[in-house]
Amino acid sequence: MSGLFALAGNQNSGKTTLFNRLTGSNQHVGNFPGVTVEKKEGRIKGIKDAVLVDLPGIYSLSPYTSEEVVTRDFILKEHPTGIINIVDATNLERNLYLSLQLMELGIPMVIALNMMDEVRASGNVIHVELLSQKLGIPIVPISAGKNEGIGDLSEVVKKMMIEQKTLPKLDFCTGEVHRAIHSIAHIIDDQAKQAGYPLRFAATKMVEGDRPTMEALQIDENEEHIIEHIVEEMESRLHTDREAALADMRYGYIEALCNECVVKHQETHEQIRSEKIDRLLTHKYLGIPIFFGIMLVVFWLTFTVIGQPLQDLLGNVLERLTMLFSAFLQDIGVSEWLRSLIIDGACNGVSSVLSFLPIIVLLFFFLSLLEDSGYMARVAFVMDKLLRKIGLSGRSFVPMLIGFGCSVPAIMATRTLSSERDRKMTIVLTPFMSCSAKLPIYGMITMAFFPHHSGLVMFGIYVLGIIVAILSGLLLKGTLFRGEPIPFVMELPSYRIPSGKSVLLHMWEKAKDFIRKAFTIIFLAAIVIWFLQSFDLHLNPVSDASQSILAAIGSVIAPIFIPLGFNDWRASTALITGITAKETVVSTFSVLTGATTDLQLTTALQQIFTPLSSISFLVFTILYMPCVAAFAATRRELGSLKGALLTACYQTGAAYVTAMLVYQIGRLLIS
Repeated sequence: MSGLFALAGNQNSGKTTLFNRLTGSNQHVGNFPGVTVEKKEGRIKGIKDAVLVDLPGIYSLSPYTSEEVVTRDFILKEHPTGIINIVDATNLERNLYLSLQLMELGIPMVIALNMMDEVRASGNVIHVELLSQKLGIPIVPISAGKNEGIGDLSEVVKKMMIEQKTLPKLDFCTGEVHRAIHSIAHIIDDQAKQAGYPLRFAATKMVEGDRPTMEALQIDENEEHIIEHIVEEMESRLHTDREAALADMRYGYIEALCNECVVKHQETHEQIRSEKIDRLLTHKYLGIPIFFGIMLVVFWLTFTVIGQPLQDLLGNVLERLTMLFSAFLQDIGVSEWLRSLIIDGACNGVSSVLSFLPIIVLLFFFLSLLEDSGYMARVAFVMDKLLRKIGLSGRSFVPMLIGFGCSVPAIMATRTLSSERDRKMTIVLTPFMSCSAKLPIYGMITMAFFPHHSGLVMFGIYVLGIIVAILSGLLLKGTLFRGEPIPFVMELPSYRIPSGKSVLLHMWEKAKDFIRKAFTIIFLAAIVIWFLQSFDLHLNPVSDASQSILAAIGSVIAPIFIPLGFNDWRASTALITGITAKETVVSTFSVLTGATTDLQLTTALQQIFTPLSSISFLVFTILYMPCVAAFAATRRELGSLKGALLTACYQTGAAYVTAMLVYQIGRLLIS
């Protein structure tokens, strides 16, 4: 016997923590079929053949965002064995709104009542057994963060899988809404059965005027006219619109239920503490400076205090291993060309990138702390006012924030934006945020030219990306993307101490992705680069790389970058290979210069760049078109190759102009 379970709940309800508790490390990440919304699934520990799918965090089953569509389609089409609905016990009334909608689907369900430790600490009481009796479904009190109640929840899930009982009907509608739902249910009974839709759910969606459900049920014009007449009559008698009528009905039931089952004396300690902290962190004038101050400290710790010594240590270890491996190949008589391919190409190319692993892991450690604590939600709130000036809402900050990790999921995350205008504009601007793939480039340049001010330089580069995004937004707002941004409404979760396991898991995922890329894309790129710089156009071996195929290609492009302060063919070649993956810029320099140590690479770079031109190079690198994977994601999201090409051209053009201004203005100031 096998079981498929859906984990559903509001955003910031502890869903990710619960998923990790139930599945441990036995999980993988992919996309839902046909859409680019990320899904995680894994096997539930202690239950044989039980798979848990983590659905996107949502507040309702109305199809306004891709997350809501994905959640609804998954439950209706995949027919899971059961639903685990995680509910924030400190915000019971709001969370139960989604619970009632999930119950309308008729699928076996258990409510995981999370954060019960906070409820108890505040002196509030939830009568769990009475609440379970009223709703007719099992409710398990848990604290996912403290690993409390997880075993009890697993036992209930195991029982659900064995018994596979259908959910008892709970008819909580009253008055005119009750009359409308039941009248429509008689009309669509046959169509709902044929489509495999629960009748109560389908009738409620007809009241909402839900077009996807009408199409799924194949409602004809005559039936639609009758349904509209019933809904209009309901609206007329209630003096409100259809959606407000349904919301009033559900919240009316929830309020009566909570009055009976909840004894609330005060807000939780976490809520009280959060309100006090927010007076400072979300301050009208101080909010944004505080955010930049926090990020400056993060970069200082990452690139100077902690990260640099760890990078040097790993670099020395990799250098030693490469030397030992080279000596081994020489001892066993491996030919010179093959040894050069392995050592000068593959090993040096990969190790030059791998040495930056400590910086990558450290940066995401700090970002995970900020995100899991609840601070990043405040940043989106604080940024709303600033983003509105460039024609976007604070909701667009979420994909941009993801862009600091990787542009691909960031571009995919724009599907959460309900406005097509906001979505396309955010796709264009998001790659200006400096993704983690560019960190090795920044580390390489700062190590060579600004070793004592690397944190400050890194902070400046990140801020520059944000400034260019703002200026681009102002330009696009007045030209291609005229109009007003969508309203921004979001919930601010209480501040909480981040889960150590969650933070470590997040760090491990980033490290694993980085290592996988180093031994796949970068490994292959390093070999190709070695070949192109080892042979001329007639495929004759060359001792001088300036006579190679790669030099011929790079020399054609190099003059373009003279206004930016660099025209060495190796620099232009590195920028070309960087389109495959940004980390290959570092491995390209390593292979082309023959550098086997950080010191050798630093010396080589100081011959290619001046301190000012290195800054210009950095500026161009952060802003020019992202990697091919991000380009493919842009093409998929915009729906056309032409749109993706125009976006890439705009980003590269903006990079060229900005880098040129930095270099030319810098020359004037220095001279």
